[in-house]
Amino acid sequence: MQIISIAAQKGGVGKTTTAINLAAGLQQKGKTVLLVDADPQGSMTAALGVNSETAINLFTELAKEIKGEDGNIEAATLTTASGLQLVPASADLAWAETELISVFGREQIFTWLLEKMTMQYDFVLFDCHPSVGMLTVNALVASNYILMPLQAEFLPHKAVNIFMQQITSIKKINKRLELLGILLTKYDDRKTMNKQVKMQMEQEFGNKLFTTTIRNNIQLAKAQEAGVDIFSFDKHSHGAEDYESLTDEFLKKL
Repeated sequence: MQIISIAAQKGGVGKTTTAINLAAGLQQKGKTVLLVDADPQGSMTAALGVNSETAINLFTELAKEIKGEDGNIEAATLTTASGLQLVPASADLAWAETELISVFGREQIFTWLLEKMTMQYDFVLFDCHPSVGMLTVNALVASNYILMPLQAEFLPHKAVNIFMQQITSIKKINKRLELLGILLTKYDDRKTMNKQVKMQMEQEFGNKLFTTTIRNNIQLAKAQEAGVDIFSFDKHSHGAEDYESLTDEFLKKL
């Protein structure tokens, strides 16, 4: 089982969109995938048409672990309208963020929760909060790889080096953690800034930059409004083409 954190220290760069549609692309390739919404905002939960206040969710199982009981991530897993397996988030995760600070082994709670799931899935994809708080740290400590979505603009690019420094610190706890790649999203090759940032990223990160880019495509947003992935919503769209290409490149990188 490979565990991947979809993470970036910047909101609005396409983490949720990438997590959902990469999972759907992998599922189309016959892979078993578990999505975990580790963001108190619950964007992935909402984008897959799930009520964020479901009786059992990531928070309910995390709270058990915080209290010294055994959480059951399998009990919190549900099947979404497009057939994806999801552990939903709830707003209560914001409470867990602060509670984790005083818990023994606080960086490894997600690792313990996933231990019983190792034979059930090929991949686990975490959708992380756009800050390196305890929930994101837990996801990174549990992960083999980080996939970092990034808009090809100045401010998101500037945040990359700061995030990379934080990853270096987390690798002291999780030595197997690696950057799988940086993915440019909302990309428009007609925009000079987009092309300039892409060129600079190629110089800085080499083959860590995915050759696939995710173009601006309104169908991606409409799919989320409908509570499904892009392949279920419009398999002929540019969004579906781009995420199919990403899926292929993702598997090659692994």
